[in-house]
Amino acid sequence: MDEKSAKKPELAQPLMKLLDAGYEPIFITPEANAPQMDPMSNSAIWFLDNWAEQNCELDLIKNLELDLKNPRSISSITNDELPSFSGILIPGGHSPKEDLGSNSELGHVLSHFHSTGNATGVICHGPIALVSTQLSDGEFIYKGCRLTCYANKEASNEMMSGAKLIRKVEDVLREAGANVEIATIPLTPKGRELVTGEGPSSDWPFVEEFVKLLEEQSTTPKAK
Repeated sequence: MDEKSAKKPELAQPLMKLLDAGYEPIFITPEANAPQMDPMSNSAIWFLDNWAEQNCELDLIKNLELDLKNPRSISSITNDELPSFSGILIPGGHSPKEDLGSNSELGHVLSHFHSTGNATGVICHGPIALVSTQLSDGEFIYKGCRLTCYANKEASNEMMSGAKLIRKVEDVLREAGANVEIATIPLTPKGRELVTGEGPSSDWPFVEEFVKLLEEQSTTPKAK
């Protein structure tokens, strides 16, 4: 995840499902700085006044506070350690657009998961992290891949409301060669390790698809 401003629902809701499925999260940020939650993502408007859901997410984040305050850096993940991870999940937020897409160390990690076929989940602004593979591999390994992300239309609405967005995720992915489809349902290309979600409204179906892919991979022998 990024260490500047992550969307809380796009972190908390996947975490709930992953923990229920028995997975142990390892939090990683570019420089091992504690991630900051986007204050707007704790607004009642995000939860449609569903206070029970809002409080449930707050409790989860509070219970994981120690781990969140002490993440590992991307550079601390060694090549020998990479095979021990079942998958990687990158939540959304504005800041991934600033840092993750230009992080060559993250590109190396994503390239590993791509080559081994391990589950890779990215949602909302998070898919911009995929272009980091251009820095580590010299080419965009997801070129031609069918995926979804935060739509230009939504980004334009944010710009009109005063948010400063340097690059639109949809534009960056299209320019890199991805086959971008703006869809409210998660997209999982057949035969690929990638699960993508459009935004906060996709959180639950996104993580359900991600966990499904994790479970499928755990029962599928790896090619040698």
